[in-house]
Amino acid sequence: MTTTARPRARDVGLRLGTLSPGPNNAIIDVAGVAVGHVTVVSGEGELRRGSGPFRTGVTVILPHDGNLFREKVPAATFVMNGYGKSVGLAQIDELGVIESPIALTGTLNVGIVADGLVEHAVRENPDIGVTTSSFNPVVGECNDGTLSDLQGRPVRQEHVLAAIETAVDGSVAEGAVGAGAGMVLYGFKGGVGTASRVLPESAGGYTVGVLVLGNFGRRDQLHIAGVPVGYRLRDWKPAPDVVESGSIMVIIATDAPVLDRALRRMARRAPLGLARTGSIAGHGSGDFMIAFSTAQRIPHEPEENVLTLRHIVEDGQVIDGLFQAVVEASEEAVVNALFAATTVEGRDGNVRHALPLDETLAMLREAGALS
Repeated sequence: MTTTARPRARDVGLRLGTLSPGPNNAIIDVAGVAVGHVTVVSGEGELRRGSGPFRTGVTVILPHDGNLFREKVPAATFVMNGYGKSVGLAQIDELGVIESPIALTGTLNVGIVADGLVEHAVRENPDIGVTTSSFNPVVGECNDGTLSDLQGRPVRQEHVLAAIETAVDGSVAEGAVGAGAGMVLYGFKGGVGTASRVLPESAGGYTVGVLVLGNFGRRDQLHIAGVPVGYRLRDWKPAPDVVESGSIMVIIATDAPVLDRALRRMARRAPLGLARTGSIAGHGSGDFMIAFSTAQRIPHEPEENVLTLRHIVEDGQVIDGLFQAVVEASEEAVVNALFAATTVEGRDGNVRHALPLDETLAMLREAGALS
């Protein structure tokens, strides 16, 4: 796997949307949020079922650096297309909170990754399942089987714990890292991408950050800034024909004081940003959104029977600004995943090439999409 640094969308003058990004243009612009990756890459050549080669990993998103089980945060989910194997979403929808780091990985690693989250939780909270309630791990997945041996399930509990322990709030690696190591996006190499938007002060000045694990789409569907880049690159090192399948996980964070109902409304807007890049949420594509707010923490054991929480007025400039921020950041996160990912050769000689930036930028420049 190559590791040559590639520019992000804004590094080359591509501006998507009208809201301003945060200082890192990443999900970590929401204060307290941290991201950790562990990449698991080994072997090459023909598939040895259960033994490699591997192009996979795990990515974790921490809503805050405290004890999430003891200090939960408001959360919600939205499923655009349910072709997926995620864990923990039902309880988020039922209770409106999240009490676990959000972990992303390859499809058949889900159970192992959930076990790692449980191990982390019981280490921090030895009363789980004994004198207090059980624990709801949250795991999302995409299928990296084109490049990696799915049956081998090489992600281990220690990888999950390492991703949590090394999560940082100062940077986010993108592309073929962590859970993104083996993902394919619009026929090119895909993976992790992130972006953020900041509302104007008149709308509260709140920040919205998005991180995606992108693994969906046919090449001819790809649009960037409205330009049919994928169609025009359809004969460039063509990949085997595939149906529109795969998956995407979209993680949305905000510091706006909102609870699960508004967070669900925000999560429902993420597919609008994906559609700008060409997504049709095809039959075999699992399109899952998880949104959370860091503005307030909900105690596991409240001292009183009534809990008073703040919430924006869901009418007008603020909620519309949050919707717009989700759409714009979701779109740019997908593009950043494509820009950052490098060419990867996986099992059985399968190769997914990085999006050719010279050709892509020439098209965008011709269309007047670059500042």
